[in-house]
Amino acid sequence: MTPVAIGALIIAIVLAVGDWRAVIRDSRRLEYWCKPGATMALVVVAVTLNPTNLDARALIVVALVASLAGDVFLMLPKDHFVAGLGAFFIAQVLYAVAFVLFGVTPTTYLIVAGVVILLAWPLARRIIKALRNSGQSKLIVPVVTYLGAISAMVIGAISSGNAVAAVGALLFMLSDSLIAESRFIKSPLVKNKTLTQLAIMVTYYLAQGAIVLSLLV
Repeated sequence: MTPVAIGALIIAIVLAVGDWRAVIRDSRRLEYWCKPGATMALVVVAVTLNPTNLDARALIVVALVASLAGDVFLMLPKDHFVAGLGAFFIAQVLYAVAFVLFGVTPTTYLIVAGVVILLAWPLARRIIKALRNSGQSKLIVPVVTYLGAISAMVIGAISSGNAVAAVGALLFMLSDSLIAESRFIKSPLVKNKTLTQLAIMVTYYLAQGAIVLSLLV
């Protein structure tokens, strides 16, 4: 890594921790500074490190910018969930393509795809049922479409053989699963709102950081 990338990574870590503190303290002001700031710092890391694949780096940088837009939409006072979901949909598609550029074989990809779809389907069914029961059927198509995109991202990461990318992808899936459990399914396992939101943001930043660092592998 270059000195600039290392410095930006340190800043990203500090700002991510600041965002976690904002969640614990329920501080909107701190969140408004730290949440987008951490993602912007990761953009700098991705732009300035020495990647093993330049094309994958370009896609990941654009995906991070889309993620930044999603971060902003989801932290605004008014509900911009669909806009945020759309921004992260773009990010997941770009990540999925970037991971394929790391190098995958068709056989491995199909096997991993079968396993991921098999595991993701029960969550999709629970989300669809919860949305119907809560009168939010209009969200079924965008949410399920996004679930398909993040599943493709996980499939690409695992089948690429890049362990760092795979860890990042799985953490991203975990973060989004916690969002689904708390926002739609209302699972008793996520009854504590503060702890759930903290877990969401911890796994989210670890995921984004791992995805950026996967460019070094």
